[in-house]
Amino acid sequence: MRHYPIIASVTKEEQFLQVLQSDVKRVNLMIGHIGNIEEYIRQLHEADKQVYAHIEMISGLGRDAHSIAYLCDKFKADGIVTTKSSAITAARQAGIKSIQRIFAIDTAAMTTAVRMINSTNPDEVELMPGLMPRVTRELKALIKQPLIVGGLIRHEHEMVEALESGADYISSGDPLIWQHAEASLKVGLH
Repeated sequence: MRHYPIIASVTKEEQFLQVLQSDVKRVNLMIGHIGNIEEYIRQLHEADKQVYAHIEMISGLGRDAHSIAYLCDKFKADGIVTTKSSAITAARQAGIKSIQRIFAIDTAAMTTAVRMINSTNPDEVELMPGLMPRVTRELKALIKQPLIVGGLIRHEHEMVEALESGADYISSGDPLIWQHAEASLKVGLH
């Protein structure tokens, strides 16, 4: 089996044990609530994984600067995933990494996304969906950040095509894809 730079996107509670046991080194945590997020992050850290909390998906967690600082200080998240530019700024102020998630639905959305990325300067960018080689190449040429692609990737040839198009990482909520994870990531742990 070939190995690739995979980021696990945990989207269902039943995936948690699988991700703990996987070789994946980075996790985008998209489950939980204010009452259990600390335990999830603790267990992932004990399994030697970096944890990026998707702030729009965690129940009971606000999206303001205070919530992001609390996520960093109290829960010890390594970073956040967000679609909100204000959260990118708050993450920088809190001293944690940020992934700006964008959706390529049309040319206007891509133009707006590039302008937002250049303005807020996230640490990484995640392009959704990940099955767009031409758009991946074009976006990679317009930004300086590492590029993650995710969404709808189901087969190895799709991972290869995404990486050949300029993606630095593949994010997936599919535990079968996680089995392809490299022991260490291509770009390096941040």
